[in-house]
Order: sequence, then structure tokens, then C-alpha cells
Amino acid sequence: MGTTTATGTWLRRFHPADDATVRMVCFPHSGGSAAYFFPVSRGLSPDVDVLSVQYPGRAERRAEPCVTDVRAMADLVVDELLPWCDRPLALFGHSLGGMVAFEVALRLQELGTPPVALFASGRRAPSAHREEPYMHLAAEDHLMEVVLDLGGTGGASRNPAAEQLLRLALPALRGDLQAAETYRYRPGPLLTCPVTVLNGDVDSRVTLREATAWRKHTAAATEFRWFPGGHFYLDSHRPALLDLLRAALLPAR
Repeated sequence: MGTTTATGTWLRRFHPADDATVRMVCFPHSGGSAAYFFPVSRGLSPDVDVLSVQYPGRAERRAEPCVTDVRAMADLVVDELLPWCDRPLALFGHSLGGMVAFEVALRLQELGTPPVALFASGRRAPSAHREEPYMHLAAEDHLMEVVLDLGGTGGASRNPAAEQLLRLALPALRGDLQAAETYRYRPGPLLTCPVTVLNGDVDSRVTLREATAWRKHTAAATEFRWFPGGHFYLDSHRPALLDLLRAALLPAR
């Protein structure tokens, strides 16, 4: 995978791009790690300096307890992110990461360093809450089936070895799901940055109504892009996603 540059507890920088004119911070999905965005970092370097968030409870942070509250997670990320706001900063969050990125955007804005863009991927709008059974309380086998059906295994097939690896990741997944499922939007200031909403067209986790509700959360423009596929559409459409990000972040090129 190459050399990882740690920039504190929460941030990883796989392809340092000191001459880039813009930075983008990537927030993973429930159970995901910073390494999930390694291909995005590689694909955008050296034009975009990409930072990836490493949640506790996985990889080199596996001995740490998970943070099970989205707002607490956002507070901790912002503390480490502020030194990186010396140039335009965009935020990209997938699934759970979309909520964390939204809360981070609000905090950066309140501190006078608003992001230039928010990319919300595979996540309904903050105000579009669903009343559903808590998956973080589900039995292990049922939770395994849900994750495999969503495709959130990095392409792992249904074989004993892959399933054993997934079982080892379940504690982190449960912690992240608890954060996502117990999150409740609190009405407050609108974002001042544009929001780009990205989803798979057959993703059962985000309906059209839930996606378009992102319009309620920004005073700037809201754009919508639908890709063929489900919740993890971005695994199959990475070149198209990279093209979209380049066009949005490097419009003069």
C-alpha cells in the first residue's frame, strides 16, 4: 500500500501533496478504516492533498474503544483538523462518514474556517431520520448477513476465511453503527458551502426523498449524482467518482 504518514491520532495521509491547492478529508463508513480511501488518495494526488480519518477500534487503533456518538467524534476530528485548514478544505463522507463530515463542517464553519465543499455519499440527509430496529444490537449472524448483502466487505466473497475476518471486525462495526443509529439532527445554522449528494441508484439505505432532503441543510447549491449500484457503488465506479471530484475541486483545470 505504500507509506502511511500519520498526522496525529485521527488523520492519515497516504500520498502527501504539499503543493496541492486544495485538501480533501475522507470519512469512512461504519466498520471502515482510513485505508478504504487509499485509492482515492492515489487517484487525486498530487493535485489534491487527501487526508483520511481513522476511527478508533480498527487497524493500528484496534485496542482503543470506539466512539459511539457522532458529535463526540466530530469534536475529536476537528481538534486535529484545524492545523490543516491553511488551504481550501473539502469534506467527503460515505455512509456514517457523511454524518460525521456534516457535523465537522458545522464546527469548522462556526470556527471561521468553513469547508469549500461537502460530498455526502451513501447517506440520507441529517434531518431524514428513520425509525428502524438498531442493527448494532443485532445477533452476530444477522449482522454478518446484512453487511455481506450491502457489499461492505471490500469485495470479500462469502467464504470461511473472509467471513472470519468480518467477524473480527464486528466490534468496531457495532460501535460505528451505534453512533450512526443514535444520531439525531439538531436544527441549527445552515452550511454555507455547496453540498454534492452521491448515491447508488438501488441503494436501499437512501431513498430519493431522503437524498433530496440535503437541500434543507445548506444555503449554497446542492447537486445530486446517482451511480449504478447499491450502497457501495463507489467501489465499482471509482474512475467516474474521481473525475467528479477533480471537476468540483479543480474547476480551472
